[in-house]
Amino acid sequence: MYLAERGYVSLNDIVAHLGTSISTARRDLEEMQRRGAVRRTRGGAVFTGARRHPLEYQIRESQNVAEKEAIGEVVAGFVRDGDAIILDGGTTTYRVAKRLRGRHIQVVTNSLPIAALLGNCAETELIFLGGYVMPQTGVSLGTYAEQMLRSLHVRLAVMGTAGVTGEGLFNAHVLMVELERLMMKAAEEVVVAVDHTKFGRKSLAKLCALNEIHHLVSDGALDVSWSEVLRSSGVKVHLAQAAGRDGDRSGGGG
Repeated sequence: MYLAERGYVSLNDIVAHLGTSISTARRDLEEMQRRGAVRRTRGGAVFTGARRHPLEYQIRESQNVAEKEAIGEVVAGFVRDGDAIILDGGTTTYRVAKRLRGRHIQVVTNSLPIAALLGNCAETELIFLGGYVMPQTGVSLGTYAEQMLRSLHVRLAVMGTAGVTGEGLFNAHVLMVELERLMMKAAEEVVVAVDHTKFGRKSLAKLCALNEIHHLVSDGALDVSWSEVLRSSGVKVHLAQAAGRDGDRSGGGG
């Protein structure tokens, strides 16, 4: 994490490093302060976490922030008041969760960061999938989480992924893929939230074929050839334009 490496950074440094707005940087710092990771100061923040070497999650959280924020806004628009949804673990789905704070919905998640974010929202009913928690990513996996999922039904499952190719979606952990397959099975519709950097990449375990998902939301930098591949598999493609970038916010569906 940028802050963990330096110990102290100013608000302007964070804005310049992450390419985000001052208001977004302030909200993120306030959230990190609630988690005990930083202490806010006048004009910046001091790192207070015990780890000088950031978690995998914290590293990924600082990458492609503007794109993930834009994707999160579009995906949140799929959610209706009163919905029951699944939010997969990951830094992009975390941005979706931020947009859902204060909504009257039921959220099922295996992500500790998402649970911490939504757990104090009176309007949101949170169901956390228990099990073994991976320290690198803060997600729960294993038999207990799988047993819970088998008895649940939701309207939407919002998924992240480590890689997308013409063969399908991939993730880095076999146990994570097993749980994500159950998430997909529990949902009426599957929405994948993924920035353009994950396309053309494979990882250890294949999650599913492209035609097993209903919607994919990426950012405006996604190459048009990938949109064509997805649409030819029956996936509805939605492109979110990051703040300060030119172009349409939606690539349409089809």
